[in-house]
Amino acid sequence: MSYEKLAKDILKNVGGEANVNSVVHCTTRLRFKLKDESKANTDILKNMDGVVTVVKSGGQYQVVVGNQVPEVYDALVKGSGLDGDGIVPDNDGEKMKPLDAFIDMISGIFAPALGVLAATGMIKGLVSLLVAFSWVAPTSGTYIILNALGDSFFYFFPIILAYSASKKFHVNPLLAMVIGASLVYPTIVAQLPATLAASGGKVLYTLFAGTIFESPIYMTFLGIPVIMMSYASSVVPIIVSIWFASKVEPFFKKVIPEVVRTFLVPMLTALVVVPITFIFIGPITTWASDIVATGFTAVYTFSPIAAGAVLGGLWQVLVIFGLHWGLVPLALLNISTTGSDPILALMLGTTFAQIGSVLAITIKTKNKKLKGLGYSSFISGIFGVTEPAIYGITLPRKKPFIITCISAAIGGMVLGAFGTKGYMVGGLGVFSIPSYLNPKAGIDMSFYAVLIAIVVSFVLAYILTLMFGLTKEDQEVPVAVVETEVTTSVLPVEVEMSGEILGSPLKGQVLPLSEVKDPVFSSGIMGDGIAILPEIGQLYAPADGKITLVFPTGHAVGMLTDDGAEILMHIGMDTVELEGKYFEIQTEIDTVVKKGDLLLKFDIEGIKQDGYEIITPIIVTNTPKYKKIKPLAKDQSEIIVGADLLDLEINSGGQ
Repeated sequence: MSYEKLAKDILKNVGGEANVNSVVHCTTRLRFKLKDESKANTDILKNMDGVVTVVKSGGQYQVVVGNQVPEVYDALVKGSGLDGDGIVPDNDGEKMKPLDAFIDMISGIFAPALGVLAATGMIKGLVSLLVAFSWVAPTSGTYIILNALGDSFFYFFPIILAYSASKKFHVNPLLAMVIGASLVYPTIVAQLPATLAASGGKVLYTLFAGTIFESPIYMTFLGIPVIMMSYASSVVPIIVSIWFASKVEPFFKKVIPEVVRTFLVPMLTALVVVPITFIFIGPITTWASDIVATGFTAVYTFSPIAAGAVLGGLWQVLVIFGLHWGLVPLALLNISTTGSDPILALMLGTTFAQIGSVLAITIKTKNKKLKGLGYSSFISGIFGVTEPAIYGITLPRKKPFIITCISAAIGGMVLGAFGTKGYMVGGLGVFSIPSYLNPKAGIDMSFYAVLIAIVVSFVLAYILTLMFGLTKEDQEVPVAVVETEVTTSVLPVEVEMSGEILGSPLKGQVLPLSEVKDPVFSSGIMGDGIAILPEIGQLYAPADGKITLVFPTGHAVGMLTDDGAEILMHIGMDTVELEGKYFEIQTEIDTVVKKGDLLLKFDIEGIKQDGYEIITPIIVTNTPKYKKIKPLAKDQSEIIVGADLLDLEINSGGQ
């Protein structure tokens, strides 16, 4: 598949570059913010090869691509006028609903960082396992280096979030990173109350004495007391700080002459934002964060089992609508304030419930296309990427999706009952398991609960899907199945038929369908017919009728004859991969044609030089409506265009 072509087609069908305010991507989705969603061709996008589905949620128009989304995203940015981060200024003046605006902001800030955050979290989890099994000593150089690598991203999270927030709030990225770096500067860290108290630092005075906000003051800024707090691994303070910078920076851009704007704007912005962050923004947001974290902890403590059932059961629904982004910063907040988080732990079972259900469907189905999609979705699901499973398999069938929610809820109850928590943001799927290893207690019962919840969610979803989740269609062999490039029938309409003779659409050598290497054609699943090895690269209409199918790549043409036969003519094998190269389309859908009209030109030698077969099946896709489809030309014989090729004998008594 050409990522460039797919990206170009997606951009065209979301309304073009002029309709895009911004676009970012996560693990499997292109997340567009469009000026006018009504200009997007949703139905075309959903049926586009390479697109799983389309989701509208949280103020975003989300095109689900799958595991290839980074490549498609890069191709989209390179092939458009969007800047290197796929973002253009949001200047359409459209007001978003508060929830949509919040989700849009959170996803825009966190999505670019989560991949590397997960990677470093996985390294930290690996280090924890090495120590737990006594394979590496905590005092060894190996441990020190690997632990620093695993800790670095989260410890310096304010700098990382400053960069991604700068993109969202349109602030100079380097200036934003300087603001973030100031929060974790070593000298600043050395001024923390705990450090100063331990070293005998002098308390100047105490603010808010006798309240929950009581704060000893060790230092001032221009005589203003500074309440020092630890901002390493913090989330909220830097986001609010960069938002504040987005208001300050434009002011200085307006009032400072252009000749000195390059250095005076960032200097003055930093001089305003950093002190205000330390004096006001940091303490206030930290207190607010502590209150929120404490509140959630209280709810979780009240009934961890109920919390597990709710979060485990609803997590997939939140993911579908993009609402899980609202819980991600809360989970990070829990880790930064308390050292652990139960939110992301309670939803662990959802991934394994999905792949359990998908495996049941994949094993039992007789639909080859569904099997292929099922196995690929199962493999990606093992590593935590469940969108192909959700959108391609379980959600369209409804019952399997409900079963996965129930199974994940029970898995969440297991995790809640044993008090399982995450101690870092690690990978997804099986890669997330080390994240639940307590760095102090090591392997304890709460960690074993992770393995129990995975098994319970997986097995329960598998069994329930086998019992209640399979549709009748999933268990039957399709009458006519084509791989992703063609449809089941060229034109699925009822037309009164009579017997008819089809002429040859090509000049070349007649071959039986069994000579075609693609089993979809050679097995007759698509329908009966015949094959021709063409000598001249020109395809003609085999009868009078109307064109019903012309692939954009030009490799296949379908038509409905006046007598009711549905014909598919497919030039070569896998030639869809040529993406139109060597093909010249001479007709279009809904064109009325006569027998012998030119439909297509193609370069035989070019196709062969690129390594593709040119044998061409001519298939009657509504074969079941005929008594017999009889070849009129002998195998291996030469045939000219228009010569009698197939005799379609009608069933006695009509249809």
